[in-house]
Amino acid sequence: MKNLLKKNKRGNILTENIIFIVLNIVFITILLLFLFSRTGDASVLEEKYAKQIALLIDAAEPIMTINLNMEDAIKIAEKENFPAGEIVTRTGNVITVKLREDGGYSYSFFNDVEVNANFDTITKKEYYFVISEKE
Repeated sequence: MKNLLKKNKRGNILTENIIFIVLNIVFITILLLFLFSRTGDASVLEEKYAKQIALLIDAAEPIMTINLNMEDAIKIAEKENFPAGEIVTRTGNVITVKLREDGGYSYSFFNDVEVNANFDTITKKEYYFVISEKE
């Protein structure tokens, strides 16, 4: 009788461990799928480009032109039916990047210069920023 109880306990422990491992694998798979789906999301790209542009402007000197390839952001904006020429805007010392109507991310720069953000209508893949002295 004691031998039968020991065998059942071993069997229960084994099935409990297998169920635990399977549930952990399912949870990790769902977590990884969520992370991979969010890496190319519009909000992540808005933040990335706003910070990148602000840091480029801070490192720039007057009478410079900076070209920035934003092809992936432009593709997302086109999917969202947002005009590519309005992705990057500047208000004072704040750069705002919007890839959709209800989104947007703003980041400020500290360099005391005048910045004009222009969409390249020829290649339709990049923005160029003209840095000049503040008047």
